[in-house]
Amino acid sequence: MDKNNGIGGRKLIDYRIFAPAILIVIAIIIPFSLYEDESLSLLNSIFNTIVNWFTWGYIWYGIILVVAALYLSFSKYGNVVLGDPTEKPRFTLFEYSSILIAMGLGSTIMRTGMLQWAHVANDPPFGVEPGSTDALLWGNSYSMFLWSFQVFAIFVMTAPAMGYILHVRKRPFMRISEACRVIFGDKFTDGFGGKLLDVVFLVSILAGAAVTLGLGAPIVTSNLVELFNLQPSFMLTLIVTIIWVFLFSISAYLGIEKGIKKLSTFNMYMAAGFAIFVIVVGPGIFILNYFTDSVGFLFSNYVNMSLYTNSLDLQGSTHIETYTVFWFAYSATWAMLHSVFAAKISKGRTIKEMLLTYLLAPTMISWAATGVLGGLGVHRFITGQFNTPEFIKNNDPMAAIPQIFQTLPFSGLIITVFIIVALIFLTTTLDSTTYTIASYTGTENMSKAEPSRLLRIIVAAVITVIALILMRIGGLAPLEVLSGLMGIPIIVIQFLTIYAAIKMMNEDRAWVNNVRRDKVPQKYKNYDR
Repeated sequence: MDKNNGIGGRKLIDYRIFAPAILIVIAIIIPFSLYEDESLSLLNSIFNTIVNWFTWGYIWYGIILVVAALYLSFSKYGNVVLGDPTEKPRFTLFEYSSILIAMGLGSTIMRTGMLQWAHVANDPPFGVEPGSTDALLWGNSYSMFLWSFQVFAIFVMTAPAMGYILHVRKRPFMRISEACRVIFGDKFTDGFGGKLLDVVFLVSILAGAAVTLGLGAPIVTSNLVELFNLQPSFMLTLIVTIIWVFLFSISAYLGIEKGIKKLSTFNMYMAAGFAIFVIVVGPGIFILNYFTDSVGFLFSNYVNMSLYTNSLDLQGSTHIETYTVFWFAYSATWAMLHSVFAAKISKGRTIKEMLLTYLLAPTMISWAATGVLGGLGVHRFITGQFNTPEFIKNNDPMAAIPQIFQTLPFSGLIITVFIIVALIFLTTTLDSTTYTIASYTGTENMSKAEPSRLLRIIVAAVITVIALILMRIGGLAPLEVLSGLMGIPIIVIQFLTIYAAIKMMNEDRAWVNNVRRDKVPQKYKNYDR
């Protein structure tokens, strides 16, 4: 067997970071799973305190990252190439965008796009009457806001540093500690401090991946229950999870070119076909009109949503400010994962191309998805065919999705296609996650090699076992809240990596030495590069 599989005297995994991360996750999930109600109560209390104290902080955090993304894109750093300036990018723009969209959105967009408007309609901001026309506009516009520039800036702003150390400085390990070497020096990076940074990253991603697997399965199972008139059960969830794990394990095993890229691009066509079909057989004119209204309302109120803290209401918070804090905190938990993966696939791209593609491509697709799915749900509500806001008050929100689809012609076909698209979106999220964790924990030189295939399978198995244990004993809810809380240390690390990227490019004069020939600043063209 070859060295890529960890044989021949070479360790497959860096156990100095992998083992502590696994032990910490186990130490977390056991008490939380055994005492779910108590754990959830404690974590919600902590989270509510954070909402009360630091709503302003999370809001400015998202805005600052958008400003940082625009600064890096349109300053001299934007032309810096992640790799050899004479080489072409690894993927076409469509392939590149599809991979980032599949990784960034996953199946979560199908849940929020269909249901988030109803949560806002029940508890709207600015004193708007629940269930009113204004509440419905706030609802769908807020669903779009959730998948807009702040969130994608959170996802991608560690990528410049990670891409630079991997493709320009050719460092062997694509780790947070390596990105911070320029700040803290060799002693810190190679010692306990560096290992601590890497363990924090792994714990947050393993927990987040397990929650994604656990929360993603109901998107599929709730529709299967409705389609085949089944009874919800753990066995059904287990079967769906096994099929899903099989799919994302194969995709991760095949790698980016043969697995992740092909699955991501295929799902773009599938999702587009599904959206068009819903428009054609459903209330298409209403969906297009409501989408237009929602985008206009979003543009008119984007600043209000971005800066809304509800400070003058001393009686309590509305859904928007509470969920925004959770959403930004939860996104921060995933920030390192998205950035590491984006860095890996961005060889040959400039800093500007990478950042703007991540800010714009997923945003446009998420708005379109929210327009179609949210528009369908709102139409069924205002015409009296299905009252989603009332249903989600007393039932599992996931069960509302097939109920809405049942109001359409060819509902069985629509639910079937929805299941397939959701399953593929879930797969593309977790195969990217598995690939990234394997890259992060492996011992191969990531500037020259792919992560070991055997290691990818091992990581997939670890994530699956954690998720199944949590689903079986009901411990997902507290871990979901904990995942949001774990975003707090990640935020600090994130700002460090932004500073590290700028510091490395300044040291290397990368805006002169690592740009495409036609992008060299005029004042430097007479100097040796």
